[in-house]
Amino acid sequence: MKYELVIFDCDGVLVDSEPLANQVLRDGLAREGLDLSLSEVVSEFVGLSMSSVVSRAEQLLGHGLPEDFLDRVQAETFEVFHRELTAVEGIHDVVAHLREQGIRSCVASSGDFAKMEVTLGLTGLKEDFDGRIFSSSQVSRGKPWPDLYLFAAERMGIDPALCLVVEDSLPGVRGAVAAGMDVLAYSVRGECDDLLKAGGVVIHRMTEVLDHLG
Repeated sequence: MKYELVIFDCDGVLVDSEPLANQVLRDGLAREGLDLSLSEVVSEFVGLSMSSVVSRAEQLLGHGLPEDFLDRVQAETFEVFHRELTAVEGIHDVVAHLREQGIRSCVASSGDFAKMEVTLGLTGLKEDFDGRIFSSSQVSRGKPWPDLYLFAAERMGIDPALCLVVEDSLPGVRGAVAAGMDVLAYSVRGECDDLLKAGGVVIHRMTEVLDHLG
């Protein structure tokens, strides 16, 4: 099949931010009394918007988090990003190939625009997606609902059936499948079976995206 649009998630797909952000989130929640392991943080929160993260954390805690919790976590996360963040291995080659072949691309992320401004800027990817970056803040329901993917496809003027999504989380894969799109599930956390059951075609290297473009 020949795809007309490749839709990338951001965290964990374009930028290798997940290990860094998850550690900061784990430490921040521990300070508020929710002491989870790193693997539990990944299982509970990866792929969700930050508002959904807060809602779920408050459910687990049994009470609300401080009003400035997200601001503090984001500030700490950005500090770590500036020191340690890198692009996902192989993604620059994939993006360059899409550009050379005239295949359109965009970003559809649970992260907000402020976060993507930092992460894509630090890794040299911002200009590659200029004007084609979409956030769950633009839709009423984030992942695992299909709304963000459908919104991105509509804004790009492409039929959802002609879109290929590259995701790394279960909520992301489920949302893309619900949108009627083919999904490549980039697996680096040992979730192959779950990602496959959710409807993703599992890949382990980002350059494998090129094999599926047809």
